[in-house]
Amino acid sequence: MRCPSLPTFFLRWLALLTLVGTAHATSTAAFIEAGRPTRVAQQAVAVLADAAAEGLLPEDYDAQRLTQAVLDATQGTALDTRTAEQLADSLTAALYRYLRDLHSGRIDPRQVHADFTVIPPERIDPVSYLDKALDSPRFADTLRAAAPHIPIYASLRTALSQYRGLLNHPAWATPLPTLPQRKLEPEQAWAGLAQLMQRLTALGDLPDDTQAPTTYDKALQDAVKAFQQRHGLATDGVLGKATLEQLSVTPAERVHQLELAMERLRWTPLQQAPRMIVVNLPEFVLRAYEWHGDKISVKLTMNVIVGKALNTRTPLFNEDMRFIEFSPYWNVPPSIARSETIPRLRRDPAYLQQQGFEFVSGNGQVTTSVSSENLDAVLRGQMRIRQRPGPLNALGDIKFVLPNSNNIFLHHTPAPQLFQRERRDFSHGCIRLEDPVALALFVLQDDPAWTPERIREAMASRQSTTIRLATPLPVLIAYSTTLVKNGRVYFFTDLYGHDRVLEQALRQQARMRQAAREAMP
Repeated sequence: MRCPSLPTFFLRWLALLTLVGTAHATSTAAFIEAGRPTRVAQQAVAVLADAAAEGLLPEDYDAQRLTQAVLDATQGTALDTRTAEQLADSLTAALYRYLRDLHSGRIDPRQVHADFTVIPPERIDPVSYLDKALDSPRFADTLRAAAPHIPIYASLRTALSQYRGLLNHPAWATPLPTLPQRKLEPEQAWAGLAQLMQRLTALGDLPDDTQAPTTYDKALQDAVKAFQQRHGLATDGVLGKATLEQLSVTPAERVHQLELAMERLRWTPLQQAPRMIVVNLPEFVLRAYEWHGDKISVKLTMNVIVGKALNTRTPLFNEDMRFIEFSPYWNVPPSIARSETIPRLRRDPAYLQQQGFEFVSGNGQVTTSVSSENLDAVLRGQMRIRQRPGPLNALGDIKFVLPNSNNIFLHHTPAPQLFQRERRDFSHGCIRLEDPVALALFVLQDDPAWTPERIREAMASRQSTTIRLATPLPVLIAYSTTLVKNGRVYFFTDLYGHDRVLEQALRQQARMRQAAREAMP
């Protein structure tokens, strides 16, 4: 993980102080009048003290110290000119940090394995934005409006408030008791039923007026199913190990998970174009949507299969989709050829014909002869192995191409049964699609010649055909372990450990900010 060095961080801190200098006179007049803090100053410290509502840390903005200083100056002796200027400058610097963090995030995405080539639009200049806020009759509201203007951010902020309200709830005062045997079956008794009911009611999965049960009855089973659906679990209503583990996650842990999701949203480029495709890896879901102002219209949602968490993770990046290949060849990546295909062919040469593979030389010559010379040529990079179009082709019968350095693309699959699994990290890194025809229709919607029938015909032709898109379509591979859907909060497993990496980066940054504050005179 790449984190800024302490000297670099101090340079950034000094840059903020330079910005403060440019707005010195304006901020002093706005925040201090006749030695007393103005109403605007009182609103400013209230916003900083409430930074946690946005998933930020009030201490990053000296909220407690500044609040006390404003209170003392309001109730005590009027400030002299020098002290007033110092308080105004400190308040201005804190607001600049707050505005930058709220709008653009605290972390460079590259520190946490996100290789985004664009940044979210309307990245603000804190000086001009603060000036605008000071001119506004609704100063506090204008400050808070620096947050991302996307519906999902607002819904997560509401969810954060809801889960903060559960921090001291008695349902989590003690752990749930051990299950009878390995799981709780319907109509079984269990010492944790009352506490389970408490938690499910608090989380909104069980109606408030539900009668206390003596056994694991249908009402509780239905509530557990609702809980399971929101946590990426099999919705069977059986309370087993995986479900118990999710039920045991405390509200404090969920609050932190929501804070991480809000941080990611500040620098994830979700508004690159009027039409976009986004894959959320921990959710195993693709969405195709359109923007209309600040409103989003989801046109398509489907399950996907992504890279294995153990060793072939799908990277986070954004690129434009530029081509669609119907009945594609699959060029076996060198890493897969070395580790899987060639060892299999050495053991079983008939595997080549069974799977529709062939060797292709550098000049395009094709052969189906399995020989040591050809296998060694592949290892030396002088030949490649490809799979012909057909029912066994690893790409299925359509491939959506977004040229990128990771050689990641979207494609169909000859193994559709895997889409029924709750956890779907089975690929070598590319993204397999549950409904490729629907995606093709979304991508090609401006060309009425591409009907569903024509798309299916091209997919089944076994003749490889590539079309170039008239308008490239942005594709974003994103990562969020929590979303709000239809007013309900959903949580997903930290599939690749990216939340953990982000948490470490934020902790290191918080330490650097504290060191910077302590080093200032």
